[in-house]
Amino acid sequence: MMISLIDSKKSLTLFLFITCFFVYTQAQTVVKGMVRDAQTHAPLAFVSVYFKGSKGVISGEDGSYSISTTNPKNTTLEFSFNGYKVLRKKIETGITQNLDVNLEVAEMASVTVNSRRRTKYSNRNNPAVDLIRKVVDNRARNRMSAFEYVQFQQYEKMELSLTNKPEKLMNSRLLKNYKFLVENQDTTRLEGKALIPVYLEETLSDKYYRKNPSKEKTYVLAKKKVNLGEFVDNDGITRYLNSMYTPIDIYEPNLTLLSNQLLSPISDLAPTFYRFYLKDTVEQDGIKLVQLTFAPRNPNDLLFRGSMFVTLDGNYAVQKIQMGLTKHANLNWTRELRIKQDFERGADGRYHVVKSNMLAEFALSKKASGGLVGERTVSYKNYITNQPAPDSVYEGSREVIVDIPGSATDSFWTANRHTALSATEQKAYTNMDSLKNMRSYRRLMDWATFLLAGYKAAGPFDIGPVNAFYSFNPVEGFRLRFGGRTTPKFSKRLYFETYAAYGFKDERVKYFLSGAYSFNKKSIYTFPYNFLRVSFQHDTKIPGQELQFVQEDNFLLSFKRGDNNKWLYNDIFIAEYVREFGKNISYTFGFKNWKQQAAGNIVYQKFDGTGISTIRDITTTELSAEVRWAPREQFYQGKTYRIPIYNKYPIFRLRYISGIKGLANGDYDYQQVTANIFKRFYFSQFGYADVVTEGGYTFGQLPYPLLTIHRANQTYAYQLNSFNMMNFMEFVSDHYASVSTDYYFNGFIFNKLPVIKKLKLREVAGFKMVYGGIRRENDPAYSKEAFVFPTDETGRTTTFSLASKPYMEANVGIGNIFKILRVDYVRRLSYLENPDVPKWGIRARARFEF
Repeated sequence: MMISLIDSKKSLTLFLFITCFFVYTQAQTVVKGMVRDAQTHAPLAFVSVYFKGSKGVISGEDGSYSISTTNPKNTTLEFSFNGYKVLRKKIETGITQNLDVNLEVAEMASVTVNSRRRTKYSNRNNPAVDLIRKVVDNRARNRMSAFEYVQFQQYEKMELSLTNKPEKLMNSRLLKNYKFLVENQDTTRLEGKALIPVYLEETLSDKYYRKNPSKEKTYVLAKKKVNLGEFVDNDGITRYLNSMYTPIDIYEPNLTLLSNQLLSPISDLAPTFYRFYLKDTVEQDGIKLVQLTFAPRNPNDLLFRGSMFVTLDGNYAVQKIQMGLTKHANLNWTRELRIKQDFERGADGRYHVVKSNMLAEFALSKKASGGLVGERTVSYKNYITNQPAPDSVYEGSREVIVDIPGSATDSFWTANRHTALSATEQKAYTNMDSLKNMRSYRRLMDWATFLLAGYKAAGPFDIGPVNAFYSFNPVEGFRLRFGGRTTPKFSKRLYFETYAAYGFKDERVKYFLSGAYSFNKKSIYTFPYNFLRVSFQHDTKIPGQELQFVQEDNFLLSFKRGDNNKWLYNDIFIAEYVREFGKNISYTFGFKNWKQQAAGNIVYQKFDGTGISTIRDITTTELSAEVRWAPREQFYQGKTYRIPIYNKYPIFRLRYISGIKGLANGDYDYQQVTANIFKRFYFSQFGYADVVTEGGYTFGQLPYPLLTIHRANQTYAYQLNSFNMMNFMEFVSDHYASVSTDYYFNGFIFNKLPVIKKLKLREVAGFKMVYGGIRRENDPAYSKEAFVFPTDETGRTTTFSLASKPYMEANVGIGNIFKILRVDYVRRLSYLENPDVPKWGIRARARFEF
C-alpha cells in the first residue's frame, strides 16, 4: 500500500511537471526584431522595450531586441526612447513572432492643446540630474590621468567610403569605368545604403602614460594604408582625418569633433544645456547599471542626444555610451554622426574603454542621395595600470616608429588586428592600387587638380596658377602672366619655378625665376621642409602687403576700393635655407638684396638743405633668421600652400633682420625684431576666438619705406590678417604692438530665434588694434634724413604715424550663409579725420566650415 502511494505521488508529480511544461511552452509569447529611426532607418540602441506594467529589455547596439512573457494579458508591447514618440504595438500571444519597428522623433509630433497642464522639465529634485552630477564629481578618478602609470595596446582603423543607394551606385555614369569598385559594396553598416571603401588606414601601437612627470609615449608597431597616388596628399589625408576624428575621452568637459568643440554630457555645464532622464536599471556581472538618456534643451545647438549606462558601485563610471548629433544641429555637410564607446571593468575595479567608434556621413545636403562616410574605430587591450615602465621608455619624442620585420605583410596584420577586416575592407587595398594606375582616373584627378589648385600637369612641369594669368591695376593696366614649376617627376632634388608677365599700360616685362635644392629628396612644398632656394624677381608690389596663401596678382584681388595707385617696382634677390623638424619647429636663414623704385603716386623725396630732392631708388641688403614653433600643428598640404588645421595650441614666430650698409650696394644699417603669437581659444557652447598678437621694433635711422608699413586692405574681401578699413600705406611705425581677434559664436544666438534658426546662420565679431609710433630720427617732421610722407593730388599727406592714439576697427557679421559665405559690417573707430578714408564698409569672405 505504501509503495503504491509513493508510486502515485511520483506519477502525480511527473504529470504536474509535464502539464506545467506543456502549458508554459504553449502560453509563452516571444517577440524579436529591430528598432530603427523612422527617418534615417539607423538602428537605435538602448531603446526600452516592455509590456506595460512589467519589466522589459533594451535594444542592443545593432538595434535588435528579444523579449518574452507567459502572461496572456500582455498583448501590447511598448517602445520608449528619449526624444522619440512612445510606440505601442499589438501582438499575438502564445507564439514566437518577429516585429520590426520604426520610432518617430518626438519633435515631429503634432501638439494637442488640452486643459491638463504639462509637467515642466526642471533640474531641481531631478534624480537623473543628481546622478549625472555624481558622474561629473567622479570624472577625475575614472580618467586615465587618475593612475600613476598606464600602458595598453591600441589598434586603430580609419576609413572613408562613398555612399549611395545600391541601385544608384550600380547605375552611376560617373563610376561606369570603375565597376570593380561598385561591386565591392558594404550594405550592412548604414540601413538602405551601400558603402564603397576608398581609403583605409590601420595603425597598431603600444601606448604608455606616466603621471609625474607627465608624459605620453607611443610606439607605432605597424601602419598600413591605401595609397591614392601622386595627385593626392596621402599624409595630408591622415592629418585631416586625425583632426576631424580626434580620439574621444567622454570624461573631457568638451569634445573636439569635426573642427568644433562640443559640450560633453559629462561636464559641469551639462545640466544647463542638456535634459537628463532615468530610463531603466539593469544588472551586469553583479553590478547595477542605470540607463541615463540625454538630449539638448535646444535641438539646434551643437550638442548630443543619446544614452549612457552608469555604474552604481561607487565609481559612478560610464559602462557604455551611444550618442549622436540631433538632426537640427547647426553643423554643415554632416548628415549623421554617431559615437559609441564600450567600457570594461579591469582587475583594479576601474572601468577602461575597450572600444570606441565614431561614424560621420557627409553630403552636400540632407536630401542628397550620395555622400561620404568617415569612420574611426579604436580598440584597446592588455591594460596594465600602476606598474612603472623603465624611464628609457619615455625618453625622446612623443611618437617612435618601431621597425618590426614583416609588419607590412598580410600575415602580420591577420595575426595582430584586434578585429578582422570585413571582406569589403580587405578588397579596398587592392582595388585602390588598381584604380590609381588607371589612365581615366589619372586624367580625372589631373583636371580636378587644375580646377581646385590652379595647376595643370604637363609631364614633369605644372602650368599655373591659373588665377594669376590675368589681372589689372592702375600702374600696369591690363596684365598677362604665364608660368609654372617643375615637379618631382623632373627631379627629387632640384626644383625650378618661373613666370613672365607684361603690363599693357606701363609696357614693361616682369619675370621671376627660382631654383631650389631639396636635402631630403622631398618636394620643397611638403612637410618637412629641408631645402635651399635662390630666386630673383623683377616685378611690381604694393608696399606693406605680404599676402599669404594667394598670389598678389590674383584676378579677384584686382578689384579694390579708393585710391590704389601706390606701387613699387622691385628687383629682389633672395637666398634662404628652410628646415623643419618633427616637433613642428622650423627655422629659416635668409639673405635678401632688394632694390625698390617708387611708382604710381609714390615719390621718394627728402630735404637736402637747399630744398627737396627726389631719390630714384633704395637698395637694402639683409641677413635674417626666423624661428617658428607650432606645437602639434596639423595641416592639409596643397600644391603650393598649406591649409592649417588649428587646434588649442599656440603658434609662435620670432624673426630678426639685420640690414648691412655697403654689402651688395646696401644703403642702410638697421636691425628689426618681430614676434607673433596665434592662439585659438575654445569656449565650448559659446564658440571660439582666434587671437593674434604681434609686436615689432626697428633699430636705426631709416626712411619710411623701410619701416613697418602696416598691412591694409582695399579689396572688398574680409581679410583676417589685415586692417580692412585702412588704406594702403596709410600708417608706418618703427615700433608697434597689435592685437587681432575674430570671434565665432557658432550660432549660439541665432539657434534660439524662431525662423532664423532654420537658416543655420552663425554670428561673428571681431576687433583689431595697432598702436605704435616713429622715433624723431625717423620722423620727417624732425629729421632731414627722413623721407617726406606721400601726398595726394591736392597736397594732403596720406601717410601717418601712430604716435597720438591707436588705430582701431571692429566688425560684426553673419556667417554660414549658404554654408560658405560670411558678410561683415566693419566700422573704423579712430583716425576718421585722415583724408579719403572709409568710416565703414561691407566685406565678404568665402569659407568652407563644418
